Amino acid sequence: MNEFELIRRYFTRPARRARLGVGDDCALIDAHGTLAISTDALIEGRHFLSEVDPEALGHKALAVNLSDLAAMGAEPLACTLALALPAPRAQDSGWMQAFSHGFNTLAERYDCELMGGDTTASPLIMISVTIIGQVPPEQALRRSRAQVGDDIYVSGYLGDAAMALAWLQAGKAPPAALRQRLERPEPRVALGMGLRRIAHAAIDLSDGLSGDLQHILTASAQSGTSPLGASIDLEQLPTSPEFEQAASGLTPEQKWHYQLAGGDDYELCFTAPVSKREPIAQAAAQAGVEVRRIGHVERDSGLRWLKQGQPVTLKLQSFDHFIDTSLKHTAA
Repeated sequence: MNEFELIRRYFTRPARRARLGVGDDCALIDAHGTLAISTDALIEGRHFLSEVDPEALGHKALAVNLSDLAAMGAEPLACTLALALPAPRAQDSGWMQAFSHGFNTLAERYDCELMGGDTTASPLIMISVTIIGQVPPEQALRRSRAQVGDDIYVSGYLGDAAMALAWLQAGKAPPAALRQRLERPEPRVALGMGLRRIAHAAIDLSDGLSGDLQHILTASAQSGTSPLGASIDLEQLPTSPEFEQAASGLTPEQKWHYQLAGGDDYELCFTAPVSKREPIAQAAAQAGVEVRRIGHVERDSGLRWLKQGQPVTLKLQSFDHFIDTSLKHTAA
């Protein structure tokens, strides 16, 4: 099967939003409002294990990009897919069918039209998705608008994906719910759209809360006139029952490492004024997503971890693509 047959068989869909779909040199798309555009790459051995279920891999390849749109409060429009494969994978109809099914099913659920891309041969599987969304003018969520006194929230649970990865790397089968959150993250698109005009700042949690929240504080300080920091109540970190059971033999510090620096959560972290607590609860309920208030933004720079109101010293290192050499993400 050549590359054009691969594209035709697994990824060609009737054009809807795009005036030209897969198969031309460029896609043409009609949009209204402000466009939100993001690109993410997944590389075998770096972002996923070689033996991952291909359907789950297709799902995650798009989900991590949809999560970026969610963090901006953007509605998905369309995407492109660049797929580099070893020749045996490209010729493996079962693998290709499963991968494309995972990708296309999620794309259809979010009405995100695949409108082009590229395929090529490679020693490793490499997947790059560029996603396009839209948001009404001046309503996009930004990292740079947190304010002193803001509440800090996170959606869903923290640490489940990192725990599942640690089990897999140790040669153990993780609990099904934890593996689901590692391999099939649910992008919080509806929540992000519901937070327009409510939240001050937002980011999606891909590299761990400690690092990603610091991105909000740094960006907001640069756009303002003073440094910003935050206090986080460790007892308020949202924890799933499956995580608690899997972590039953760990110390509190080890559990917090998974939740704060493990990464791959793909939840939303956002800040909002105290006066917006009720609208946030309503937006979360409408989106069908639980959110937890875990701390607040302060004037003094730095992250402060608290337990029962007392400071806790933690040494945390969120994932860095150019420092860490192990599979994203390994928690100790």
